[in-house]
Amino acid sequence: MFETRRILKVPKDLEIRRLLRKEVRHYVLSEKLLPPVKITILEEHAKKLLSNHKISADYLDFAIVLLGNEAWRKTVAATPFNRRLLLLPQCLKNAQYCKAEIDNLGLICAGCKRCSIHKILEVAEGLGYITLVAEGTTIAVGLVEEGSIDTVIGVSCMAVLQKSFEPVSQAAVPAIGLPLMEDGCLNTDLDYDWLYEEMHQFSNDDGLQPISVSLLKNKVEAYFSEEILTEYFPKNDNTEKLAYEMMGKGGQRMRPLMTALAYQSYAGNVSDDLQKEIAMIIETFHKASLIHDDIEDNDDTRYGQDTLHKTEGIPTALNVGDYLLGKGYQLIANLNLDPKLIAQCLKVVSASHVVSSIGQGADIFLGKNIGKLSTNEVLQIFQQKTGEAVKIALLLGAIIGGAPSEDLLQLEKFSEDFGIAYQIRDDLNEFREINDQSHALNFPFLMALLNNQEKNKEKDLTNSIKTIDLELLKEMVNEYKIEDEAKTFLDNYVENCYQQLDKLQNMRLRLSLYRIMGKIFP
Repeated sequence: MFETRRILKVPKDLEIRRLLRKEVRHYVLSEKLLPPVKITILEEHAKKLLSNHKISADYLDFAIVLLGNEAWRKTVAATPFNRRLLLLPQCLKNAQYCKAEIDNLGLICAGCKRCSIHKILEVAEGLGYITLVAEGTTIAVGLVEEGSIDTVIGVSCMAVLQKSFEPVSQAAVPAIGLPLMEDGCLNTDLDYDWLYEEMHQFSNDDGLQPISVSLLKNKVEAYFSEEILTEYFPKNDNTEKLAYEMMGKGGQRMRPLMTALAYQSYAGNVSDDLQKEIAMIIETFHKASLIHDDIEDNDDTRYGQDTLHKTEGIPTALNVGDYLLGKGYQLIANLNLDPKLIAQCLKVVSASHVVSSIGQGADIFLGKNIGKLSTNEVLQIFQQKTGEAVKIALLLGAIIGGAPSEDLLQLEKFSEDFGIAYQIRDDLNEFREINDQSHALNFPFLMALLNNQEKNKEKDLTNSIKTIDLELLKEMVNEYKIEDEAKTFLDNYVENCYQQLDKLQNMRLRLSLYRIMGKIFP
């Protein structure tokens, strides 16, 4: 994590610890550090802080921990106690007299009162905390991802806190870490007053309370149950019946989840009925685009089943896709909102519809000219198709939630970069899983990078996408290190996404999108 090996040292002097905590608090406020903050950035600030106050550089890592804590403090304090995890190390136990049992999750305190663990757990559980006595970074991240908790207060030695930073940061888990006074695995000690102070912090600020992406995902999934779908698509005729079936088919429901996240992040009072409506709207547009894409790309399967045009014919499939588009616009027009707000939604969605259609047209052209398009042209297609789909998902929820115009602009930029990154990632995954059924259109960006290689002009890349020799293609990709080049593009666009999120002032959406990014681009 660090370029040089350093002493992981906690000040033994209580006054130094208190001084550092106080100065860190002032520093984070003055610098306006918003989480998650990269370890490299925290290190820069820690060096500056220690230098300003003429404090020994021995405490650099301790200062980094404090800065990370302070950046997350408001988020942790806004989290209800019953949505927090207190994570304690087993080394706090009295090794000589401990009667606790150990299971696959950690230590089960026997209540012998011969060490501090019993008292800490008693206080924590009295407040409502979920508690765990284990080396549990992986478990803690898993509990956040499954929706059991939202934030963590963890106690550990400095070495473990240092190792934990990357996975916790990657998952965007709001966490406060308290270092043990000494390294070692037996009968160590802790600043207990500091721990109890952290445990009791609470501020009733809904605007900072994290949204559980996992729990919201489950709720969004429930919107597409048979009962609810029947309300929107009562199957009165064959078109409605087929639309109902398409809406019920799988997928990650990522777009309606993003819509719900954006809406919840900005809305003062969340209406579940309105959230359901806008999630349904986004999914109608998404399913319509899939039906039309499958026809235009001549794909035979979707979600492991025959595509709609394969089972029902192209005319019927086209009509169902058109019906779903019309349904989406109809649902927007019928929202129980101020007409000006509805007009703004229609303006954004219709503009995106036009851009994505242009992108799809360029994609069709790409299929006929696989050996001619440049990387910039392919990236533009990714932005116009996937980027626009993400954009309307986020903007629809944000607009209805009442987001300020500057946040809408940041979400637009984020969506464009996210769409490009997502498609480059898909290209790489498709190529790594290449098989006899693969063809060049499965990884257009890699093909475009090959096109940029001057030596490849001697190779025949202009053949039909169905007849390009896949073995030759793999050799060329390896020869010119095309995967590495694509990975560099991917890393750059992922970094662009994070930079856009760092400018987003809404902490709830910022944190939620960080978590989604961490899952998609680990």
